Amino acid sequence: MEVFKELYNTILERKADPQEGSYTSYLFKEGKEKILKKLGEESTEVVIAGMKGSKDEIVAETGDLLYHLMVLLAEEGIPWEDIVQEMEVRRQKTGNFKGERREIKNY
Repeated sequence: MEVFKELYNTILERKADPQEGSYTSYLFKEGKEKILKKLGEESTEVVIAGMKGSKDEIVAETGDLLYHLMVLLAEEGIPWEDIVQEMEVRRQKTGNFKGERREIKNY
């Protein structure tokens, strides 16, 4: 799991000290709207890969999604440790299933 922290630190470095030719620096330069757009695109691509059932595509698209999510976290100034702490809290929870959500109707 150290790879996530290392990647996040690299993302923070690109935010603080933009590098020419860096995609991460480009995203920060373009701003939050661009970051959110990419996050939405990657989320959709994970869903499509899941529907296809292609393990390789799911893995690749999940990597893209996690990266863009980390860029959003950095943009918002959220430390990686906050995410780790939240996951630790969730790991302790058991028996909290609240039933199925109601169906969303298409209008």
